Amino acid sequence: MSLESAPKHIQLAVDLIEILETNKVDNETAIAALSIVLEDYKAKLNSNMTKTDEI
Repeated sequence: MSLESAPKHIQLAVDLIEILETNKVDNETAIAALSIVLEDYKAKLNSNMTKTDEI
Protein backbone atom coordinates (compact mmCIF):
# COMPACT_ATOMS: atom_id res chain seq x y z
CA MET A 1 0.00 0.00 0.00
CA SER A 2 1.35 3.43 -0.91
CA LEU A 3 1.13 6.38 1.42
CA GLU A 4 -1.15 8.20 -1.02
CA SER A 5 -3.77 5.48 -0.64
CA ALA A 6 -3.38 5.20 3.13
CA PRO A 7 -6.09 6.62 5.40
CA LYS A 8 -5.78 10.35 6.17
CA HIS A 9 -4.82 9.75 9.82
CA ILE A 10 -1.90 7.55 8.72
CA GLN A 11 -0.75 10.18 6.22
CA LEU A 12 -0.89 12.84 8.92
CA ALA A 13 1.00 10.66 11.41
CA VAL A 14 3.78 10.05 8.88
CA ASP A 15 3.97 13.79 8.13
CA LEU A 16 4.18 14.65 11.83
CA ILE A 17 6.91 12.08 12.42
CA GLU A 18 8.86 13.46 9.45
CA ILE A 19 8.56 17.03 10.77
CA LEU A 20 9.74 16.02 14.25
CA GLU A 21 12.64 13.94 12.94
CA THR A 22 13.71 16.56 10.38
CA ASN A 23 13.83 19.17 13.13
CA LYS A 24 15.70 16.78 15.43
CA VAL A 25 13.12 17.13 18.19
CA ASP A 26 14.10 14.86 21.07
CA ASN A 27 11.68 12.11 22.06
CA GLU A 28 10.67 13.56 25.43
CA THR A 29 9.90 16.99 23.92
CA ALA A 30 7.95 15.42 21.06
CA ILE A 31 5.87 13.29 23.43
CA ALA A 32 5.16 16.26 25.72
CA ALA A 33 4.10 18.44 22.78
CA LEU A 34 1.99 15.71 21.20
CA SER A 35 0.27 15.09 24.54
CA ILE A 36 -0.75 18.75 24.67
CA VAL A 37 -2.01 18.62 21.09
CA LEU A 38 -3.94 15.41 21.79
CA GLU A 39 -5.63 16.88 24.87
CA ASP A 40 -6.49 20.06 22.94
CA TYR A 41 -8.10 18.13 20.09
CA LYS A 42 -9.99 15.89 22.52
CA ALA A 43 -11.36 19.00 24.24
CA LYS A 44 -12.39 20.46 20.89
CA LEU A 45 -14.10 17.20 19.94
CA ASN A 46 -15.96 17.08 23.27
CA SER A 47 -16.94 20.74 22.91
CA ASN A 48 -18.31 20.13 19.42
CA MET A 49 -20.22 17.07 20.61
CA THR A 50 -21.72 19.06 23.48
CA LYS A 51 -22.79 21.85 21.11
CA THR A 52 -24.40 19.27 18.81
CA ASP A 53 -26.28 17.73 21.75
CA GLU A 54 -27.64 21.17 22.70
CA ILE A 55 -29.21 21.78 19.30
